[in-house]
Amino acid sequence: MVVSCWREDSCTVLRVVGDLDAAGAPRLRAELDHALALAYPLHVVLDLTEVPFCDSVGLGVLVAGLNQVQRRHGRMILVLDPGMISHLLTITNLDRHFETSASMDDARTALGAAA
Repeated sequence: MVVSCWREDSCTVLRVVGDLDAAGAPRLRAELDHALALAYPLHVVLDLTEVPFCDSVGLGVLVAGLNQVQRRHGRMILVLDPGMISHLLTITNLDRHFETSASMDDARTALGAAA
């Protein structure tokens, strides 16, 4: 798994490539924790469009990240393609908790409109 992180206007973007499973989840957790420690305002876009698989460990990292962001009154948007992760969020009812977007541009627009 490869995780890239950068600041863009008033948000932090993390782009994940590879499986979000027991092997890759610790990498994302470390990058997300580091990004959240430095981010202000706390607006995070997590691009998961190149993540073909997510298991319960990966889902746990996403939930923990969302909880951290919400505790600090921030906002997290997951950028998702239709597929495995979207389906996983739906069947676990987590789609009611996560804000999602179909593209990076849509996520940027959503965060810009809220600013």
